[in-house]
Amino acid sequence: MRPEMTNRAATLLDAYRDKGLKIATAESCTGGLVAALLTEISGSSSVMERGFVTYSNEAKIELIGVPAELIAAHGAVSEPVARAMAEGALAHSRADVAVGITGVAGPTGGTATKPVGLVHFGLARKGAATIHLERRYGDLGREIVRRRAVEDALALLEQAVR
Repeated sequence: MRPEMTNRAATLLDAYRDKGLKIATAESCTGGLVAALLTEISGSSSVMERGFVTYSNEAKIELIGVPAELIAAHGAVSEPVARAMAEGALAHSRADVAVGITGVAGPTGGTATKPVGLVHFGLARKGAATIHLERRYGDLGREIVRRRAVEDALALLEQAVR
């Protein structure tokens, strides 16, 4: 990762550590990049509780309890599934805050209603309503879409600790 992202992650971890909070991630299109970035930092184990890479629908269902009916009704790349991923990561961990990420990184897989570059995020925190964020980055290439998704996931985690 770029040095500015590593510095940002270190600052985020310090903020969570200062408040005694732990983080979990549930990642689909980012494939664990958020967890990887956070765990690049020495001492991150005091904050990073666990990460779920739930790339397949089955993983979303089996590992974090996303209802199969929700995926069938809305598709894996949707607001309800992103919310359920964050809530499931929170429920299946000892974390205080969890982020869920699902999207179409490309270059294939996009449709007219769910184009390449569409990413949905959920942020769940104990005792608070789950937040949703939708981004439409466009067909900028898989690497850029995934990197921007990591940046937005960090922004949500930063927002949760303020």
